[in-house]
Formats: sequence, structure tokens, C-alpha cells
Amino acid sequence: MTKRRDIDAVRNLSGDIWNVAVDEYQGGFLKRRDLLKYAALLGLTGFAASQGLGGARAAAAAGGTVRVGLGQPTKAIDPVSVTDPASIGVISQVGEYLILDDPKDGLQPKLALSWEANETASRWTFKLRPGVKFHDGRAVTARDVVASFERLVDPASGSSALSAYKGILSKGGAKLVDDETVAFHLDGPNSNFPFYVSSDVYNAVILPADYAGDFEKSFNGTGPFKLESFRPKQGASFVRNEDYWGDKALPDRVEIKFFDDEQAQVLALQAGQLDVIPSTTRLELAIEGNPNFKLLSVQASSHDQVHLRTDQAPFTDKRIRRALALTIDREAVVKGPLKGRAIVGNDTPFAPIFPSADPSVPQRKQDIAEAKRLLGEAGVPNGFEVTLTTERAYDIPDYAVIIQNFAKKAGIDVKLNVLPQDAYYGSATFGSSPWLDSVLGITDYGHRGTPDIFLNATLKSSGAWNAAHFNNPAYDALLLDYSKARDLQAQRLVAGKIQTLLLDETPAIISYFSQYSRIVSSKVEGVRFTAISHLLLDRVSFVQA
Repeated sequence: MTKRRDIDAVRNLSGDIWNVAVDEYQGGFLKRRDLLKYAALLGLTGFAASQGLGGARAAAAAGGTVRVGLGQPTKAIDPVSVTDPASIGVISQVGEYLILDDPKDGLQPKLALSWEANETASRWTFKLRPGVKFHDGRAVTARDVVASFERLVDPASGSSALSAYKGILSKGGAKLVDDETVAFHLDGPNSNFPFYVSSDVYNAVILPADYAGDFEKSFNGTGPFKLESFRPKQGASFVRNEDYWGDKALPDRVEIKFFDDEQAQVLALQAGQLDVIPSTTRLELAIEGNPNFKLLSVQASSHDQVHLRTDQAPFTDKRIRRALALTIDREAVVKGPLKGRAIVGNDTPFAPIFPSADPSVPQRKQDIAEAKRLLGEAGVPNGFEVTLTTERAYDIPDYAVIIQNFAKKAGIDVKLNVLPQDAYYGSATFGSSPWLDSVLGITDYGHRGTPDIFLNATLKSSGAWNAAHFNNPAYDALLLDYSKARDLQAQRLVAGKIQTLLLDETPAIISYFSQYSRIVSSKVEGVRFTAISHLLLDRVSFVQA
């Protein structure tokens, strides 16, 4: 009876869309945490907070300096054009978003207090938090928010977010309602739009309306820390922002040092010179079993996507594409090289952590006999030779070797062409990028809180990241249906159709979704991070010896 009373108490908080989610929770199809995350998506932030999300944290001692190791930023640090993890980690100390996509609690209000959509989800209205100031003392208003998003969707601005907003939000779509209200008029219905103004789009930091691209001069944001000093190629330091709108940061300072290679980072950590560094499989081996360090992880939708170029031989035949996908033993990859810190993928961007994913779609498994049969049917019974082009980054070269070895079992001879990361991406435009032009490649994609960006950017016919050159009108039509779906049942119904279509066509192989990890000293507590490289250090405290 207790659960029944609880369910009755939360009905009718928003309308039919919310009540469908409540029905799913009552029927056991939706976990409690997913219900609360869905409440935040609909803007029911008060309900989420009342259930314990985003609530007050335990008191901790203030003071001290958090020392962080990061890689080298790839270019000048600018929120509008940033793409690399190191720069995102730096910006995290000073910049904020309308919404934070917290890996534990879902969408959390930051500079926006609340949000709601019209009936068709084509217009979203956001109420801003009053009393917020930039580090230079100026008040944050709706004009700053409008200017920030107009800048991001302007093709002339150099924005790295253009691919995320393509077909979603265009120039002129962000409009001022009043000093504390912004309305987003979308290119079409999108029931997941709050994710697009959250930390999931890491460029969407709110900047002053008159921002002129000189971020490194002052790092002027609204965050819990403000700039103390910045040294290009060396590092940066930040101090507590005493005028912060929320709970003041616990640490006095954050000190960031840039490193040219990951081995130097772990050596500095082991020597007691750092408290936090990024994690890779190799670095984890270096601290394994050592009680002085701990590995913190969050499950993510991050994945290494293998694209198969559907407009060039040999992958013009979907039977050949499916054959290559069937050679991979996904469970062996997750249990072995990834040490269990991943979830098996099913060759679609619908990670199991997405509530809209349809779990009834059959899981693809290794089947060498079927792979050989498909190759024979496609006219290449003895296999074929193909070059796999990818980037020398993270664990991707090792994954490329794994794919090469699995493919041999079906007679497919995969040659490897591993390029430096900047050479692989090139200009990131079709015709001048090994990433987008190669017949077979592996590309790392960071976490998103919703599958929308993956679905649109990497597989839609007009997608900016469509390295598979996948052009399928049925798929494009399903994407439109998915964006219009207002409740989880409707989304899951369309998701199942998308998943089934992608398994049949196989323009991409997604064999796992990774966890995202950081290595930290056991002397610090309260390190938080998102799976898209944001590093949140305002609640860090130090264990007393």
C-alpha cells in the first residue's frame, strides 16, 4: 500500500506525459532514478529535489589546494570552440551552463531555475536564476544567455557546437522574453531539448553578451572558482569565488598542470605532486592494488564507433557490413581489455543507460559461421582486404588490433593505418578528413545524456559527423518521429524501429559503451566529474592524517 500511496501522490504534477512515466515506474519498466531524471527533463525540478536529488551535501572541512594533472590543450582555450578534454576540465572551474547533466542525478538546475515546453515541444521557455554575477561583477541576464546561444549557432563564429545544433536550433531561435526569461524557438519539435542547453554540449557555457573571444585573458564566467593565473602550455590556478551564487567552494585553490604525456601524469601522482589525473587502461595498471590511490568511475554513453562507408566498396553491400560486425566478440572485449568497465553495445547509439532504448531488440553476438555465409552470399567467400584508419589516442589502437584479429576468423584481412589524432580528424570536413573520408575507421565519441546527438550527427543523411555516408530516408523519417515523441513509451516504440533498422543496415559497429574514470589520491574526497570531461572540484575536501 505504501508504494501505491506514493504513486498517487506524484500523479498529475505535470500532465499526461508525466503520468505515462509514472505508469511505467509503477509497472516496473522504469527505475526510480530514471523516473526522477525524467522529472528533471520535464522541468519538475522541485519534485526531483524533494526525492533527494541535488539536495544538500554532508558538511566537509574547507581549505587546501586541489592539484590536477591534465593533457595539453590543443589550442587557445575558448568555450565557443573548445573540443579537447583538457580545455573542458579547465573551463569547468569557472564556466557554468543553464543545466548540469549530473551522471548520478540527471539534469540539475544551474543558471536556469526551471524550464517547460509548449504542446509540440517546438518552443522551450527557461526561467533564469536571479542574482548571478560574472566574475567581473556584472549581473547575468537573459541578454547574455541569448547572445551565448546565438554565438554558438552562428556559422561565422567558429563554434564547435554547430554540429550539435544542426537541425535543432538556428540563428535567431533564442529570444529574449524578459530579463530573467529566455525562449528557444526550435527548427522542429524536440522533446529532449534541455540536454542541448546542458553541460552535454560543452560549448554552451554562458558568457557575457559582449564576449569578444578573449577568454584566456580573464576566464570570466559564473563558476565557483575564478582565475588566479594562467600560463599557456604550463597550467593555470584558480581561487574560490567568494561572490558565487551557490554554496561557496570548499577548497581555497585549484592548481592545474598540463602534461605532454600520460606517463608523466601518473609519475607525478605517485610522487604526491598531484591529487587528480585522467584515467586510461594503462594508467590504471600503474596504480592497481595501491591503497594510496582510487579509481572513480561513472557509466557513460561514450563509445568508439567503427564506421563502414556505405557508398564505397566493399561496404556498399550490407551483408558485408553485417559480416564484419558478426566477427566481434563483444563480451570478450568488455571483460578483457576493458576489464568489465563497460556495457556491451548492439551497433546503435542507444546505450542501455538511456531510458528510451528498447531492450527487446535482440543482441548481436559473435557468429563466425554466419559471417562466412554472408560473405559467400555477397560474392566474397574467401574474404577481402580493407584498410582501417583511426587515431593514435586513448585505447583505440589496441581496439583496432582486436578488430583486426577477430576479422581474420572470417577471412577478412584488415590493414591498420593509425594516424596522430590531429591528422586523423584533419579539417573535420568531408573531402579533407581521414575521419570522414576513410572507408573503415574508428572514432571516439564522448558521453551525451540523450542519444539524439549521436543519432543525428553521425548517421542522419545530412549529419556533420556521418563518416559512414549513410543515406537512408527511412532512418531519417524515424529520427523525426523520435524527436516528436513526447513520452517514454512513444520514444521507446520509435527507438526499437531505429535499432532494428540499424542492425539490418549496419552502417556502424558499436560494440561497447565505456565507463569514464579518474584516478585520485586517497587523501581527497568529493571529486566529481561528468563523462564528457567536466571536472567539478568545488566539494573537494582533504582526509586528515
